[in-house]
Amino acid sequence: MIANAAIARVADREAERFRAANPRAFAHQAAASGWFQSVPFHWMRDWPGPVPIVAASAKDAKLTSIDGQSYDDFCLSDTASLFGHSPPALATALSQQASEGLSYMLPTERGAALSAKLAAMFGLPQWQVTTTASEANRAVIRWCRGISGRAKILTFNGAYHGAVDDAFVDLKGGAPVMRASLIGQVLDLRDTTTVIEFNDEAALADALRHGDIACVLAEPVMTNVGMVRDAPGFLETLRELCTETDTLLVFDETHTISSGYGGHGITHGPRPDLMVVGKSIGGGVPCAVYGFSAEVAERMAALNASRPPGHSGIGTTLSANALAITAMDSMLSDVITEAAYDDMLRGAAQLVAGLEQEIVAAGLDWHVTQVGARVEFLTCPTPPRNGGEAKAAMHPELEATIHLFLANRGILLAPFHNMMLVSPVTGDDQIDRLVGAFADCAKALKE
Repeated sequence: MIANAAIARVADREAERFRAANPRAFAHQAAASGWFQSVPFHWMRDWPGPVPIVAASAKDAKLTSIDGQSYDDFCLSDTASLFGHSPPALATALSQQASEGLSYMLPTERGAALSAKLAAMFGLPQWQVTTTASEANRAVIRWCRGISGRAKILTFNGAYHGAVDDAFVDLKGGAPVMRASLIGQVLDLRDTTTVIEFNDEAALADALRHGDIACVLAEPVMTNVGMVRDAPGFLETLRELCTETDTLLVFDETHTISSGYGGHGITHGPRPDLMVVGKSIGGGVPCAVYGFSAEVAERMAALNASRPPGHSGIGTTLSANALAITAMDSMLSDVITEAAYDDMLRGAAQLVAGLEQEIVAAGLDWHVTQVGARVEFLTCPTPPRNGGEAKAAMHPELEATIHLFLANRGILLAPFHNMMLVSPVTGDDQIDRLVGAFADCAKALKE
């Protein structure tokens, strides 16, 4: 147990160290007052420093700030740059496409090859492209409701599926509640969203056997409330119950693409009816995809044929733009390879071993969780079984202090929790520096 007084002492000391090392970041903050809260998007203020680090450039798994600070980047844009910043093949392809036009609202020749690559990698035959994973999840929910004739979806407490309204229902004391942090929410989402705890087979069976759920929208492993692993057999039961009740199973693999080549469903099973992949699929270029089975495609086509002409509520002008298609095709051709995953998983195993060793050495009652190339240390003794337990185990002040301590020593973690990503270009020396800085932080907190 880390004392609150120790956390506050280290936090204050690290804040002063950050101020001394980052004068240009503070000047930038003052000069950027035209942005709301001095940042172009509000969650950029969620980093634990007194002001955000201001990026100058990034390459491979290194990021440089305008203050000249160099960071070993284990955040990697919260998965958008999972395979490294600006891979050479991607940079070349984007440069060429930029000279030929960025958006036509028409298919491109390169897109035909991309659809086949998506099918080969992820095991689903039909695909569509959106601009973000949030948009892809919204599209999938519309399709599932449309082809099933059912209004409700089911999600898991603490899950995150981007800016999808339907997923913002939590459990409090076992009862569904609207997420308190939502801005401007006017409709009661509980009428059309059922929420249960992850890994609760009894609640899942009860909810699905009512026969009114269009789809289950799930991460195969929860990744945004710390990391919550699937209990043995849970995903197989989920698959069986969805099949039994004619409920469509959707895997949002935007984060769990870290599990292995083809994502969690291909690497570990089971296979979903539809899946969403965002962020990393374009190497940081805004784009996402959703794929679906041949049976789902037939039902979608029949629905399309039966509806009157007009806007479907799915898609935007920039969906499937030429730049996004080129980015994804380059990534799947040259960057997102099985060899890349071999390097990522080896590095992640090295990181897990190092962190576990230092946790034991420091006498901390913490643990480490791994989902392929995604690693997280949680400041609780046992792995949470669901989102409710994971939320209860979080210690925001402690986590923010650890993040700031590491940032001051040239290590970036994802700002929202203790997540670390290992890319195929992350060096062993970078992993060793992270483990060493973590050990120093644990020592400082226990002094």
